Amino acid sequence: MYQLTKIASLKSVSQFRSHTQQVGADIPIDDAIELHAESSLMRPIRWGSRSIGNRIAAQPMEGWDGTTDGGITEPMIRRWRRFGESGAKLVWGGEAMAVRPDGRANPNQLILIEQNRAGIRTLLQSLREEHRSHFGNDDDLVVGFQLTHSGRYCRPHDHHHWEGRIAHRHPLLDLRFGGARDEQVLSSVEVRTLVSDYVAAARIAAEIGADFVDVKCCHGYLLHEFLSARARDDEYGGSLENRARIVLEIIEGIRSACPELGIGIRLSAFDTVPFEPDPSTAVDGRLGQGRPMQHSHLLPYRWGFGVDPEKPNEMDLDEPLRCIDLFKQSGVTLVNVSAGSPYYSPHLLRPAAFPPSDGYQPHEDPLLGVARHLHVTWVIKERHPELVVVGSGYSYLQEYLPHVAQYTVRNGWTDCVGLGRTMLSYPRVLRDAVDGKTAARKLICRTFSDCTTAPRNGLPSGCYPLDDFYKGTPTAEAVKEIKSRL
Repeated sequence: MYQLTKIASLKSVSQFRSHTQQVGADIPIDDAIELHAESSLMRPIRWGSRSIGNRIAAQPMEGWDGTTDGGITEPMIRRWRRFGESGAKLVWGGEAMAVRPDGRANPNQLILIEQNRAGIRTLLQSLREEHRSHFGNDDDLVVGFQLTHSGRYCRPHDHHHWEGRIAHRHPLLDLRFGGARDEQVLSSVEVRTLVSDYVAAARIAAEIGADFVDVKCCHGYLLHEFLSARARDDEYGGSLENRARIVLEIIEGIRSACPELGIGIRLSAFDTVPFEPDPSTAVDGRLGQGRPMQHSHLLPYRWGFGVDPEKPNEMDLDEPLRCIDLFKQSGVTLVNVSAGSPYYSPHLLRPAAFPPSDGYQPHEDPLLGVARHLHVTWVIKERHPELVVVGSGYSYLQEYLPHVAQYTVRNGWTDCVGLGRTMLSYPRVLRDAVDGKTAARKLICRTFSDCTTAPRNGLPSGCYPLDDFYKGTPTAEAVKEIKSRL
């Protein structure tokens, strides 16, 4: 079993720096935190005619806790209020919103359709009210809604029953997630209907008061899967321009219907062959370490995006960079950089010490995953200085998150630091740092992955180990039981 050094055991920046060098993770870090108005993290950034008030971004954190009609609930309102309390001036989506009922990843996902307009407006108003109560005004707070169709990972009626719609067949994923069949592949006519659904959702977002929409192209969901649809033989497959066509048509439709609405893209900029637990490394009944699924018979690999076809466990950024070129030319002004999929490569997008129930033990130091995120975001920012670029993958840094975040912003590696899981337990982690407050160590995300294990087993997501709201609930006990069986 791969032996990790706990981040909490590293007692100084110098110890952290030495450790990253020892494991081969190229992670830059500042020795001291700049305070208050002098902080690089507090500098505003221009976005068109608007100003985003600082460099902290709240990533979309889906709670799997809406109504079965795709509406809001009290725990959801609480989560959005905490995004407002965080001090982040860029809120990227709040959480993913399906553009139609059959596109949900779970039966409790928000659906951005007419019948849910009033409830979702309440979410946005609650976030803004909470932000104003802590920071005085929200004139420089920019909030976007993340639009999605979950594609292969749709489970709109039952947490345990896949009802996927797919861009193409996949020799490794088809059997793993519901036994995909040819009739699940969207036809070109169905694709054009879906484009209209995205535009209709964006129109509601604009009318509610969102500043932008994210046309979600990450994590193996439908639009991300289209970017690897080399096997399609229609206008939505084959060449990169064809594979990006559905996204470009959605962008064009939104710009025509809502010319004042900003458009962003959250993009899995690199990927890998799907991973699985290696049973030969399972010890005392625990999940084994991650390993790539057998794929030597599939070379050159035609089912990935941002991978080397001959060595598909290695990234190749040529197509992702070309895609961002196309998106920018179509009107995209914000790019949020992510990687892989939580369903088949969680170590890529969420470097963590502890696996979710459907994952695998670390096969590498998670700091290597953090380093990949930082460097890929840097490459994209250097190529597109005119875009607002948001970096991901910071949560595993724990005590040293503020020091690394400050360096990457101050040195132009990213415009904004996106925080996901750590927002659930400690939404003010960066504001406390720049305000000179002692970090609340008991709230720092230790990447226990309960926020993923719970929804994988049909339960609402949340930080069960650290957040008092969730800690003593029956669901917390159920999550403990699930983990004990692993």
